[in-house]
Parts: sequence; structure tokens; C-alpha cells
Amino acid sequence: MLFVPLLLAVAWLLTRPLLWLGVDPGAVELLVSLGGFVLFLVCLPPRLRRVWGIAHPWRHLGLNVPLKKSIHALAYGLLEAGLLLLGLTVLLLILGQARWGGGLTMGQAINAVALIGVGFAEELLFRGWLWGELQLRLNRRQAAVAQAVVFSVLHTRFDQGWAIHLGLLPGMFVLGLVLAGRRSKDGNLLAGAVGLHGGLVAGWFALQSGLLSLEPSIPVLLMGPNYNPVDALPNYNPIGGLLGWLGLLQLISLRWRWLRGSQPQIKALS
Repeated sequence: MLFVPLLLAVAWLLTRPLLWLGVDPGAVELLVSLGGFVLFLVCLPPRLRRVWGIAHPWRHLGLNVPLKKSIHALAYGLLEAGLLLLGLTVLLLILGQARWGGGLTMGQAINAVALIGVGFAEELLFRGWLWGELQLRLNRRQAAVAQAVVFSVLHTRFDQGWAIHLGLLPGMFVLGLVLAGRRSKDGNLLAGAVGLHGGLVAGWFALQSGLLSLEPSIPVLLMGPNYNPVDALPNYNPIGGLLGWLGLLQLISLRWRWLRGSQPQIKALS
């Protein structure tokens, strides 16, 4: 379980000289994340062969599969994300908490598309490696719950006050289960979860960046935390509010039975 923390520690050590050279600390922290992910990609296959006893790691993770199947799963994930965001948008407009904005600049549109990559990185980490790693000790459904707990804790900003945690922690937990269910429903292909996760991140960025004009004082209970409470451009996380929960709970009611999946239980090699 220390596999990823150790890789991040190596990336952290390798980037320390950049600080001595005067590189911006924010840029260095970004390089730590990128470097850690590159190390993760390099070290993951041999670990799966050695510890999980998997002969074809990328295939087992749902990546080395026919392109047509991956595109099909990715499209369904993106469609699901789009429907969730459409429902959220309609509710915000009806409640008078948003109005249509002026659109996106080219740079914002490019950033939105690039954010789908966040979905790939996090799905490979959480629903790929971590879910499988936990199955060395737990059954498949228990491991799905455990990875969702880790996912929710790591995505909660504990510097924002206790009230935010009340909504964000369970919201991210349910999202973690939904994404695991998406992968199971797709026959353990990762592309569908990537599409759903990346589509939510990219789509919400696009909505907040210009497609919608959100009221700056939407209640936390309704819309989740606003990370820019004093800024003219609010930055909400709807996963932490009632509006986000509505869609996620509907999805988890459809996905829970798929968490059993058809993939055999992973056993640690002795």
C-alpha cells in the first residue's frame, strides 16, 4: 500500500534542487505530481506481475483492449457526465441561481478538454491500481467501498472548515462508488470511468468558466463549497451539495449490483 507514496517521495526528492535554483514553488509542486505519475506508469506493470501475479497488467487494468470497445465505453461515460451536468444546469436555472454566460474563450475550451486527462490519471490510480491492491485483502465489493473512502478523503480540502466536510466527504465517497460501478458495468474497461470522471471535471470547468454565470452566494448545502468566496468568479464543487447528490445517488442505485463484477478476485502471490 506504500507503493504510490514511495513514488511521490522519490519525485519530491528529485525536484528539491529546482527550489535551490529559484524555480517557483507552485511549479515545483506540479512537477512532483507529474513526476510521480510518470514513475507510477513505469513501475506499475512490474508490480502487478510480481505482487498480483498478472501476466498482462495493462489488459487487466482495462487499458490494453480493442480500440472500438474503449471508444464505446468512453463515449458512454462522457454521455453520462453530460447528462448529470445538464440536470444540474437545469436545476440551477430553475432555482434562479445561475444564468447563461457569454461562452468560452479558445484557451478555456482547450483547458476543458485537457482536464479529461485528470480523469484518466485518477481512474488509473483509484479504480485501477488501488481497487485491485485492496482486493489482495478484501473481496471485490469491500475493496470498492474502501477505495471510495480513500478517494473521498484525498479530495477533501480540510482547510475550508468543518461544515464543508459534511457534504463533500460523502459526496466524493459516492462518486468513488459510482466510478467503480461504471468500470464494472463496462466489463472492467477503464475508459467508461475515465469518460465519466473526466467529463464531469472538464464539463464543470467549462460551465463555471463562461457557459454559466453562477450566483456567488449559493448556499453550501445546496451547491457545495465555494473555493473563491470573495472572488467575482465563484468556484463551486457541487459534489458536496444536495444538487450533486441527487444525480450521484441515482447513479449508485443503478451501479451497486455491478460492483460484484465478473473479474476474479485478485490474490497476493506467496
